[in-house]
Amino acid sequence: MTYVDEYPNAAKLVRWHFGVAFVALALGGLLGLVQALYRTDTLRSLLPIQATEYYTVLTGHGVLLALVFTTFFICGLFLWATTNSLERSLYSDRLAWAGFLSMFVGTALATVAILNGFAPGLPFESADVLYTFYAPLKAHPAFYVGAALLVVGSWVVGAVYFLTYRDWRADNPDARIPLQTFMVLTTFIMWYLSSVGVAVEVVVFLIPWSLGWIGQVDPLLTRSLFWYFGHPVVYFWLLPGYLAWYTLLPKFAGGRLFSDPLARVVFVLFVLLSTPVGFHHQYVDPGIADGFKFIAMTNTMMLLLPSLLTAFTVVASLEHGARQRGGDGYLGWLRALPWDNPAFSGTALAGLMFAAGGFSGMINAGMNINYLIHNTIWVPGHFHLTVGTAFALTAMAVSYWLVPQLTGKRLRHRTLASVQPYVWFVGMTLMSNAMHRGGLAGLPRRTAEPVGDAGAAAFDPVFGSIGEIRVQIAVGATLLVAALAMFLVVMLGTWLSRPGVARLSVNGHIPEPLSGASNSPRVLDNLWLWTGIAVVLVVLAYGLPLWSMVADGVLQPGTPPFPV
Repeated sequence: MTYVDEYPNAAKLVRWHFGVAFVALALGGLLGLVQALYRTDTLRSLLPIQATEYYTVLTGHGVLLALVFTTFFICGLFLWATTNSLERSLYSDRLAWAGFLSMFVGTALATVAILNGFAPGLPFESADVLYTFYAPLKAHPAFYVGAALLVVGSWVVGAVYFLTYRDWRADNPDARIPLQTFMVLTTFIMWYLSSVGVAVEVVVFLIPWSLGWIGQVDPLLTRSLFWYFGHPVVYFWLLPGYLAWYTLLPKFAGGRLFSDPLARVVFVLFVLLSTPVGFHHQYVDPGIADGFKFIAMTNTMMLLLPSLLTAFTVVASLEHGARQRGGDGYLGWLRALPWDNPAFSGTALAGLMFAAGGFSGMINAGMNINYLIHNTIWVPGHFHLTVGTAFALTAMAVSYWLVPQLTGKRLRHRTLASVQPYVWFVGMTLMSNAMHRGGLAGLPRRTAEPVGDAGAAAFDPVFGSIGEIRVQIAVGATLLVAALAMFLVVMLGTWLSRPGVARLSVNGHIPEPLSGASNSPRVLDNLWLWTGIAVVLVVLAYGLPLWSMVADGVLQPGTPPFPV
């Protein structure tokens, strides 16, 4: 029986979440191409924007992809994972729809405010505040209200996961939490804990400030509250990718997950360590004592541990699957993997590229070496490896497998789908490689102009040339949008096809791990314990610095750092 036959209401909810996510992906991706071509001075005269509108494009690209696409896809994916692994319907479809509508209305408000940057004077003023929205840049109140509704809506959908789990627990008091549900719940514990920061920033400070109710806000405080949320949100994007790598990728490879206990340890570590790290985005900010920045750096480096555990577990699972398919040899088993299956190739290539993003992330996290690349194009290069590929390519790959089960329709344009992950991989390799190298040469980010022309000796790269770097970025961005168009053609063709024309070729069964939950200590399932420890760590990392910022008045900038 297909998922849509077993849980028709939940399948409808997931489809709507995915539908909005894919529209945001299409619009945000198109804006990304415009941004890349304008910034690299490629066909600039043909583009319908001016330098001032570049920041509207930049804001739309960031917000639509990093917040809207991700949040809708994650909420939809987790609705599927919860019902599928608990084998029961949602606690309340109505509550889930309420969360979806809140996110949808919020997205509409914020998107209109952003797009008004192309035509000032329409319903709202513009909101060219970039993805990192904090003072002193100010947007129209509609942008902030929209952002708040998006976050609140995700909280409501998250409540449905926990309430569904509560009902399941009442019926299964001694059972271990199914792995996918465990991953959903731990991810949302982290999300609730970390998104409090941006909620306070937006509701307490930015909305009243944008409405003129208060005359000024403390830029350092709003910036700190944003980054309290701004780095953990990366794990909110990545952990659904981890869910796919742990529970789906081994199946796509023809095998089974190597270790369920190790997967639970990894997610617990992310709950504990994801949030008290945000100060590593503020190494160059005054007003925060170096001791707290050092604590953030230490916690960030410790986050490498769950990532390395994941690499070991997932590769071991892939090798098991390949050997089940007849693969042998030290590395010869790699050839036995189903590289022509887009669900597998996309998920595997996304994981491979995330490894590269992890290494560049170590540079970002280091207190000293961060100064070298902090405001350079290196940072978006890293960002495109993690969110732009680890999450986005995994989401697209999983869709190839999941959407037929959500619609009851066979995947269309399979050849196109088989090629798409490789086009994305090549495009992202070119673009992110060039961005990282450009960052080492000192090319700044957040500028509309193609710096590095002849005579700008300060931007000499280690090898190659600035012109070659710009060409790589433009070609890479073009390939990425081509891959995105291929994905959308497959999704649209599948979605709009007539049901029942061909028998579904997907199997929704997920095999049991080689080492199951019974081999792990039960304390791993104690979600209250891990939540409590996570809160204590956040208080230790953020309590005194935030107090020092508000000690002389929450609206007064220039608070001296608490001495550490």
